[in-house]
Amino acid sequence: MAVILPFKAVRPAPEYAAEVAALPYDVYSRKEAAEFVKDRPLSFLNIDRPETAFAPEHDMYGEDVYEHAKAVYQDWKEKGIFIQDEVPCYYVYELCMQGRRQTGIAALSSVDDYLNGICRKHENTVEEKEQDRIRHVDCLSAQTGPIFLSYHDDGRIDELVREIKSDRPMYDFVAEDGIGHRLWSLSDEEHVSRLRELFSELGCTYIADGHHRAASAVKVALKRRAQAAKSVAQVKSEPAGSCGHKAPEDGFNEYDGFLSVLFPDSELRIYDYNRVVSDLFGHTKNSFLERLSKDFYVEMTGHREPGDSSCPDPFMRPERKYDIGMYLCGDFYRLRLREERISDVETDPRRRLDVSVLQELVLSPILGIKDPRTDSRISFVGGIRGLSELVRMVDEEDTKGGPAVAFAMYPTSMEELFSVADAGLLMPPKSTWFEPKLRSGLLIHEF
Repeated sequence: MAVILPFKAVRPAPEYAAEVAALPYDVYSRKEAAEFVKDRPLSFLNIDRPETAFAPEHDMYGEDVYEHAKAVYQDWKEKGIFIQDEVPCYYVYELCMQGRRQTGIAALSSVDDYLNGICRKHENTVEEKEQDRIRHVDCLSAQTGPIFLSYHDDGRIDELVREIKSDRPMYDFVAEDGIGHRLWSLSDEEHVSRLRELFSELGCTYIADGHHRAASAVKVALKRRAQAAKSVAQVKSEPAGSCGHKAPEDGFNEYDGFLSVLFPDSELRIYDYNRVVSDLFGHTKNSFLERLSKDFYVEMTGHREPGDSSCPDPFMRPERKYDIGMYLCGDFYRLRLREERISDVETDPRRRLDVSVLQELVLSPILGIKDPRTDSRISFVGGIRGLSELVRMVDEEDTKGGPAVAFAMYPTSMEELFSVADAGLLMPPKSTWFEPKLRSGLLIHEF
């Protein structure tokens, strides 16, 4: 049973929503973030990446940086840039990208669901990457970036969402990247109760994107629980009549939930997450192709002359599962997994992922990339950037001495994501790329 609860969001006053809403903090480098906020004083990135207010050489993880984020956040609340709803609400959040719409529900997901495997994950997290968000969330006592969750379709929830969307949204704007954003609030007691009941009937939810944000929110919650337990213990030792800690009536503290937007799986599209490797690990082009032919049917699909700017998609984009597109030394290839290899991996939900096939049969044994999380020779390129970016990166590496090689992947499906998570397994790093991205700063959860 999933616990998905309404909350009193802190959010921009409607006239500021478009200016405040920002892409997630982790899509920017430090330099990119600093450049972005120069002419955008109300972008939430000023709070999400507070080091942008300091000199480039300043320690971006210094305590003063997080205190600055807190000060700016409080200032915006005092100025009315942010307001807070008076009653707990669910929020319907629609994104539109190139005419395609996807609609989710913003709410609080239970920390205990995460700890008990009801909110299921498919990626490991790196503690070093968690620490920044732990300190940010803890300092602000607020979760500012929603975790992207999914669940198996439920027509009853869909029907309720359609009913809500028939009303006028409280936010309706198109961001500078062309993504449309619309937001509705759901506060009447009857609908809130109905939605809470429907969510409780879900067997589980799944983290689609935001594993580090989720892990950070949970660790802050555990810290707050420990502090509360210590406070209660101190109260019990005080003389009778002392004022002490009072637990909430339903046993749920605000820090027991983390900010989420939940989408039915049919609404979501996973893009390809491609790979570029900067060298062939001592292989020549011919020896590399010969090694590949042991596990793949290797077919040359095209050739690119220097300076050719035509789209590589017809020669490189995989058309089906177990096909991998490749670009090497100006030539395009299709790698088609041999039937006996398909039989080897088909019954294992993790091994049957196309990114796992590449890692197990190519990256590790042939190119020497044992741990793609730490190997500097591999780069990951989200499919939203297009296959031309892969060609550009390989050609650039080739001018440095090369040869480099790029792999265009067939996208992971939602069904595959669910299967891996249901089995308690973990995907290889960079297995999924979701677009469009949820905006930070539109809904904030204080605790």
